[in-house]
Parts: sequence; structure tokens; C-alpha cells
Amino acid sequence: MATAAAEPRESLITVTHVIYGLHAFSLVTGIITAATVVGAFLTGWPSIIAVILNYVKRSEARGTWLESHFRWQIRTFGFGLLWVALCVLFVLATLGIGLLIAWLPLGVVGLWFIYRLGSGWLRLIDRRPMYE
Repeated sequence: MATAAAEPRESLITVTHVIYGLHAFSLVTGIITAATVVGAFLTGWPSIIAVILNYVKRSEARGTWLESHFRWQIRTFGFGLLWVALCVLFVLATLGIGLLIAWLPLGVVGLWFIYRLGSGWLRLIDRRPMYE
């Protein structure tokens, strides 16, 4: 786990804000358009760009309090993919009948995305590491 002793470069803090902003843009797109929150977060170009930035820049965050934010963002996306895949498998396994109730766990995943994004960004604003 990263130590809070090392202070990251200001430009890396800015990149981390941009990453949260890209994910937020995807979530807002899912809320105000015909797309779903989950669909927009996992397949929207802003979130895809954010995840790519996470992987490209995470080595620069090692040893700083930002390392936990990069891990938080990557895990949010990865676990979101897992939960959606499980919902899709459920629908397929029930020959489509599960579609009637699959919207409930997908709604929970959408709320979980909003929580993860909001709590992470607020901790970044306060310049605090993420709890894990």
C-alpha cells in the first residue's frame, strides 16, 4: 500500500482529477440520455480513456497517496465489468426470464458507480488517500 509520505507531482494530481471527470462525464451521459448509467460507464469513450490513463500513469503514482486513487478507479471499472457479466450470465442462464429481475442488480451497480466516483473524487479534493 502507498505511504502518505511521498508527495505526488501537481500534474499527476491534475491527471487524477481529469480521470474522475471523464468517469463523471460518462455517468452523466448515462443519466441524461437513453443510455444506462452502467452502460455509459463501461462502454462510453470517456470512461475508456480514463481507464487507459489509469494504466498509463499508475506507475508514476507508486509510493504516493495517489496510488490508492489509481487502484480505486481501476477496481471500480473492473468490478463493474464483473458484476455486469454476472447479470448477463444470469439472464442467459434463465433463457431470458431473468431479464425481468436483472434490472435490479444493474441499478445497484449504477448506484455503486456513483458512490465510488463521488467518494473517490471528494477524497482527492481533500488530498487524502482512498481507504481500501
